[in-house]
Amino acid sequence: MSAPEDLLERIRLRLDESFVGIGEVVAELQPADIADLVNQLTRQEAAAVMSMLAVPRAVEVFDQPTLNRRSAILEQMDPGRAAQILEALSSDERAFIVRGVGEYGRRRLLPKLSAEVRSEVERLIQYPPHSAAGIMTTEFVRLEPGFSVGECLKHIRSVAREKESIYACYVMEPGTGHLLGSVSLRDLVMAELDQAVQKVMRKKPVTVNALDDREVVAGKIAKYNLLAVPVLEKDGSVVGFVTVDDVVDVMIEEGTEDVLRMGAVEPGGMDEPYTATPFWTLVRKRAGWLIILFLSEMLTATAMGRFEEEIAHAVVLALFVPLIISSGGNSGSQAASLIIRALAVGELRVRDWWQVMKREFFSGLTLGSILGFVGFLRITLWSLVSPRSYGPHWPLVAVTIWISLIGVVMWGTLSGSLLPLVLKKAGLDPAVSSAPFVATLVDVTGIVIYFQVAAFILKGTLL
Repeated sequence: MSAPEDLLERIRLRLDESFVGIGEVVAELQPADIADLVNQLTRQEAAAVMSMLAVPRAVEVFDQPTLNRRSAILEQMDPGRAAQILEALSSDERAFIVRGVGEYGRRRLLPKLSAEVRSEVERLIQYPPHSAAGIMTTEFVRLEPGFSVGECLKHIRSVAREKESIYACYVMEPGTGHLLGSVSLRDLVMAELDQAVQKVMRKKPVTVNALDDREVVAGKIAKYNLLAVPVLEKDGSVVGFVTVDDVVDVMIEEGTEDVLRMGAVEPGGMDEPYTATPFWTLVRKRAGWLIILFLSEMLTATAMGRFEEEIAHAVVLALFVPLIISSGGNSGSQAASLIIRALAVGELRVRDWWQVMKREFFSGLTLGSILGFVGFLRITLWSLVSPRSYGPHWPLVAVTIWISLIGVVMWGTLSGSLLPLVLKKAGLDPAVSSAPFVATLVDVTGIVIYFQVAAFILKGTLL
């Protein structure tokens, strides 16, 4: 197979030649490889390539979790062709894609769908996108309580082609749709054919509510090692189920959003590849947080101005300002990253704040002492080699740096660890307490701690 760069050039060349031979260029590629190539094209180029593929092939590519901009690509395609692809996708994928299509695109696309599929899509997109029902599929195997194991297997064979998954099946109460139990395909295969399904099924399966956050769903599937989990409405009826592959998609998306937020970048609208994202989109998503951080950093200048007299009397103190504030910011960023990760995987809850505070207090004390000793040692060695470096009072300066680092690092670890918990308690995303945000917060307070310590230790000598 040719190198990806060569394929991209060949695809773009064929696009310039009125799409001649596009099918032959990508015919031998796996769907995942086609998705990777399409991700590197513009929306118009990607839509053109998908339009030239056979419908079954295009469906395979659209079903790849690595394919970006699915809604935007589909919106660029002919509505009839797009409807054919949507019809062949699973219900959860259809809802996800249609949810991302604009209002004008929906008016063009939805009438092209069959009445049954259109009704289902319109119902599913009413659920919040971050809820369990927002990522569920309705294509699951329903079994009746009166079935034997043999009848269950026969029923599964008859409907398998129409369902997204057959590995988890659900025994439903006829008429009401209430869940009686769940049974895996493995359990059915291992059971006796004449055995009643009610003897094989699990009568109290793990379930989620339709409006539960999708992170709750991911947590339950991971905790109980499930292939799928049924989604219940308020009346107890089953409306769908979420599979483990849907959870993987959620984890990838949530991870991407968290990484962007931790870098102080607004994630909305950043679903395109970096090279394909419009320049002004990149600027707009980054400028807001940078302005907030810049205005916050102006408080650092204000804090420095508060100690202008001390700096004038002991210029040597200004030499260590970057050292002090960077140490506090770095320690705070480390603590924030650890706590955000622990919250994301369910290792911590908000009510554990006291335990977190105790651990980070002693962590900050230890880390600050280590960094302070390194700073003390550095000033000592420099002063011994070059006595004029920090003046005759260098031992007091060294002690000032040591104690200041202990205070600043302790404050950094406490701030960085508790801020995500505060945001979580307030119902906000803990990832908003990003490394730049924590560093900015600690910069301002670090200046105050540093000069207050210096004023106490150096009073009567340099100050």
